[in-house]
Amino acid sequence: MASIARKNLLEDIPRFLVAQAGIMFAVSLVTIQTGILKGFTRSTVQLIENSPADIWVASQEMLHLELTKPLLLEYALLAKQVEGVDRAEPLMRGIAQWNVPGAELTPVKVFGFDPEGQLFLPGKVNPSSLRAIKEPYTAIVDASNLDSLHVRGVGDRAEIGSLPVRLVGLTKETQSIVSSPFVFTSLESANAYINAGVTSKLNCKLLPEGDIKCVTIYEQEETTETSAVSPPKPLNLTDPIVYVLIRAKPGEDLQALKRRLEAALPDSRAYTRAEMANQTRDYWQQRSGIGFILGLGAVVGVIVGMVVVGQILYSSVSDHLKEFGTLKAMGASDWVIYSVIIEQALWMAVLGYVPSMLLCLGLASWASTTQGIMISIAPLSAAGVLGITLLMCVGSAFFAIQKVTRVDPAIVFKA
Repeated sequence: MASIARKNLLEDIPRFLVAQAGIMFAVSLVTIQTGILKGFTRSTVQLIENSPADIWVASQEMLHLELTKPLLLEYALLAKQVEGVDRAEPLMRGIAQWNVPGAELTPVKVFGFDPEGQLFLPGKVNPSSLRAIKEPYTAIVDASNLDSLHVRGVGDRAEIGSLPVRLVGLTKETQSIVSSPFVFTSLESANAYINAGVTSKLNCKLLPEGDIKCVTIYEQEETTETSAVSPPKPLNLTDPIVYVLIRAKPGEDLQALKRRLEAALPDSRAYTRAEMANQTRDYWQQRSGIGFILGLGAVVGVIVGMVVVGQILYSSVSDHLKEFGTLKAMGASDWVIYSVIIEQALWMAVLGYVPSMLLCLGLASWASTTQGIMISIAPLSAAGVLGITLLMCVGSAFFAIQKVTRVDPAIVFKA
């Protein structure tokens, strides 16, 4: 019976190719949509998961990694005095503008951390780059952002606000898909970049009615190649930060330590690394609507695949009704005939799945390398898509089986 399934499948090559194209479209859509969803959520928590910190202390109103109210640098010093804390380091974040002469402005998110610290790692970066950002006005960026930042590599220069910046290193696997390019630098440089950029003045004029109208005009502070740039100012205890990263002493109960930190630091809330990652991941999956949109795309792919496969199988059965009638007349049971149709559907599933998955893996590699977009296709995900493909094709086969169920064996004797 297996030969009958393959014969029916390959008898009409154009029809077979149309069916495989439909299956490939469905498999690719499901794989890419679910891959983007997983890659997207993973990209939003990479900085958290890469950090060896046991606890993240944030504002009580923190929603996710990039949306929180500031704390004071003083909190990092206070945290060191809490029982059970082995190490505490501040993390600073702010929004600025990256400017390369002759290119358009690019909004960036500046992360400031202690280059000699141990609790924040900006992705896969060379240790020499971490040492280099101790120098004023130097930075590290993700390699996937070079084009968007209009730079070619290490050594290139630009401006952040009104201050110069020199690229001293590249990193990988840090960029969130939904965020502006990340820029990593020292705490002092980050503080200068976040607070530099524009000055304002009032432009007032007398209207014919006798009223005075004033407009605030914002101008970017300018620097020249010959002007001396002052080094970043030392931080003081009232400077804003966003997180305090905590490493607990060995054997310390993290939940108990969280309560002590929250009691010692007003208006703060402490999260374990896993809780911080889940908070950020859940926000983007559930509250942003992105998870629903990508999931809906995957469902549409399955529906399209079922329609195409069902139509092809139904047409194939209709063209071979006499052959199925002959099998029934020879005494073949319904299950034997059904197995031919189901096997035909399984062949279509496998032959459509393999090239589609190879195409998706290639696309994921290209997107990660050139665009910085993470499309996560893990072995478990690939196995899940294979299961969905098999169910999709076998489910479609039941439409064709309904046609065979009503076949009268006498059909073989009709002219």
